[in-house]
Amino acid sequence: MSSIAESLKEAEAILADSDVAEPRREAQSLVMLATGRDKTFLYACPDHRLTSDEIASLDSFIQRRANREPLQYISGVQEFYGLEFEVTRDVLIPRPETEMVVEQALEILRASATCSVCDVGTGSGCIVVSILHELARSDGTALDASTSALRVARRNADKHGVADRLELLESDVFTSLDNKKFDLIVSNPPYVPAEDIAGLQAEVRDFEPHLALTDKADGLSIIRRIVDEAPNFLSTRGHLLLEIGFNQSGKVAEMFDNARWHPPELFPDLQGIPRLVSARLR
Repeated sequence: MSSIAESLKEAEAILADSDVAEPRREAQSLVMLATGRDKTFLYACPDHRLTSDEIASLDSFIQRRANREPLQYISGVQEFYGLEFEVTRDVLIPRPETEMVVEQALEILRASATCSVCDVGTGSGCIVVSILHELARSDGTALDASTSALRVARRNADKHGVADRLELLESDVFTSLDNKKFDLIVSNPPYVPAEDIAGLQAEVRDFEPHLALTDKADGLSIIRRIVDEAPNFLSTRGHLLLEIGFNQSGKVAEMFDNARWHPPELFPDLQGIPRLVSARLR
């Protein structure tokens, strides 16, 4: 049976040969996942021998990661806004930049006595669940065209104690809503242009759901639908928050009709790329 040190060395070599970024760090994560041990134990006990079951699990994990399957799908979890979310291949892996949507949503809603939120294309539910978790007086509706994604979102809502305040609906953008009105609509829509999919990192291109990545067009069609239709579902002076992609800010800003919307605000991510659009109804 292999020791922790030997397992780490072997895993790192295999991952490096497969062009996995940061193979040492990834190897550590896989050994921790297979053994249930933390990083401190790995460093403190390099001669500790893995059991046969742990070796079998680790071999499976290494092969999956060498095939470029994201670590998050192997572990089944991803942290987002301080909470642990279940992720499967039915949903996008939550990104740190998407936390900007939650942060801005909380800025908008904290002063409200009560508030209602609609999340369009909820995926894992990370945005709306995080908002409801922070604001006990809030309620939400999560929309997604994928029933499999909605099942994941439901489990995450249950896990974080907000399921009783969250309605989940299978919906193509707003099609399943009747006459509901919300104080805030949020969305991380599929904004990757179809022509850019082939050039994405293998972990994204080959494993994450294309339904959540791209509109199969210019990356702007779903955003345009949300901007056009959102006023029908916003309360007076309600807000819209949208995550957008690289080099889209100018085109997205032009979508907001001055007769219905105040001029939108753009917020950059840590790389200085305009990543979040915030707009309020007149």
